[in-house]
Amino acid sequence: MPNRRPRTAARRPDMNDMLSRTVWSTRRVMWHVTAALVPACIASAVVFGVEMLGHLVVALTAGSAVDNLVLRTKGERADWFRDPSTPITCLLIGLSAPASAPLWITVPAVGVALLLAKEAFGGIGRNLFNPAMAGYAVILVSYPVLLTMLRTVDVDATTGATALELLRPDGSRTLIERSASSAFGYWGAAEHEWVNGAALAGGLYLVARRIVGWHIPVAVLLGMALACVVFYDGGSSTSAGTPLQHAFSGASMLAAFFIATDPVTAPALSRDQWLFGIAIGFLIVVIRALGSFPDGVAFAVLLANVFASLRRVG
Repeated sequence: MPNRRPRTAARRPDMNDMLSRTVWSTRRVMWHVTAALVPACIASAVVFGVEMLGHLVVALTAGSAVDNLVLRTKGERADWFRDPSTPITCLLIGLSAPASAPLWITVPAVGVALLLAKEAFGGIGRNLFNPAMAGYAVILVSYPVLLTMLRTVDVDATTGATALELLRPDGSRTLIERSASSAFGYWGAAEHEWVNGAALAGGLYLVARRIVGWHIPVAVLLGMALACVVFYDGGSSTSAGTPLQHAFSGASMLAAFFIATDPVTAPALSRDQWLFGIAIGFLIVVIRALGSFPDGVAFAVLLANVFASLRRVG
């Protein structure tokens, strides 16, 4: 019989190596997302001034402090943003806060986002709700005057109303008359259209790198357009704005590319992603048109998170 070479046992995969690669892959993805947010942060600081930069710095500082607190309670060594998703959460909260709001307003939002919306559910990858939107929604409900009554940017010089407020049907002025306000720019809200443009550029970078799929962003914008069609009757006093005006006002592009695409709280199947994104976009415009809050992003995303989690459980 010919001599057979002894079989070498197949090397079993090292679970520690696999875990390290997964963590490193997640970390790389999160830092790409953080980098993609930089253009929107720069645009916000340029347009809204040093106050906006202050919100971003305070939010990041609070996030680092909370991260270190969590690590110490677990008996681990404190580290600078051990959780790579924390800077994203902090930047989204900082970008959501009005420039005229007090700087401390982002601190409780970051605390709620990281401790209640994420750690209480078991940490990164286990949360049911988008942490940034959960934190921002809490301060929006807790401090409505500070977040809805302060007006320093995107305001009509005559009426004192913001662009999103002017898009609400008022029963007296046509959409063309309301759109002639100084609160509007070329496409949307005077200052926010530049921030939305920067967020769009960062979002397209993530899509091009295949870090974010295109289904949810397109679905969100499509849902906003569908809602605008529902609330649009040719531009009368009951019209609630055009799709372009809504897409470049408020936090629309942040919602489409950075918030709704959260891999933990968004559906995994393409069909569900379409429904998820369309629901968010539709609800954003409905809340803007009929609600009393300055923007509908936070509540629209949280409502969609509820239905997405119920579908996963079902």
